[in-house]
Amino acid sequence: MKRRLDLSGMFVLVVGVVALVAAGLAFTSCAAEEAPEPGDTTALERTPQDPRLVRPGQLTIGTGDPVYPPWMLHDDPARGEGFENAMVYALAEELGFSPEQVVWERGLTFDQTIAPGPKPFDFSIRQISVTAERQQILDFSIVYFQPDKAVIALPGSDVVNATSFADLRRARWGATIGTTDLDYLENILGVSNVAVFDDQAGTFQAMQGGLIDATVAALPSAIFATGVQVPEAEIVALLPPDPHDTGHGLLFEQGNTLVDWVNEGLQAIIDRGVVNDLIEQYLLPDGDIPEIAG
Repeated sequence: MKRRLDLSGMFVLVVGVVALVAAGLAFTSCAAEEAPEPGDTTALERTPQDPRLVRPGQLTIGTGDPVYPPWMLHDDPARGEGFENAMVYALAEELGFSPEQVVWERGLTFDQTIAPGPKPFDFSIRQISVTAERQQILDFSIVYFQPDKAVIALPGSDVVNATSFADLRRARWGATIGTTDLDYLENILGVSNVAVFDDQAGTFQAMQGGLIDATVAALPSAIFATGVQVPEAEIVALLPPDPHDTGHGLLFEQGNTLVDWVNEGLQAIIDRGVVNDLIEQYLLPDGDIPEIAG
């Protein structure tokens, strides 16, 4: 006697197996979409292990060699004493770095620092003014300080009793190559035949040797210069701001994607008053200085 096969149970079983397989494939697909790609390091960005850093695990800061007060004291950036290095350590803390994770790179001259091309640091700080010309080949942070320009001269110089730009133009001027001080003399004061020197020390030596009558510098630099480098000189006047110089910013290699992260940290310490407190501590002069408006 033939028996009829009951296929209904088998059908249910097959359907169930197919459904489980499909569910498994769907789960595997979703898991594959959510799992990070091999080598994906985006989770480390904006941390001390950010792979975009020159040396992940460290914040590498470019600066000068030597460095001068009041920007940095004792020619030792790592001590954190001085306006610029104290600000860097406050910024580093804001970004999550310990003081031991801050490394100073001092191998470049100022001219090399502001030149285009790869940089051996995450950013540089050395009284670098943000200008439209420099922004074409470099990237900058927000401005954190805008210093006054000061006239530095020896007693008896033609600029000591100057009251106008016309009076100033009669003097013999010198400045350091590649600086906004040189730009200011040529483009704002309208001085021709400015003597150009490789560094600030050379400029002051020329003044002491009687080769030039005067130079200009950011007011904090002028305070140090007249107190230590050329104590026989004095700050004889303050000058109006350069409209092409918006102030000091941190310098980055062009295209560096760390800029936004660093800017957020820098803005945070500005908003909390940290930078203003450091300005008052290190950069402001005692007493009044006469101003020449034009």
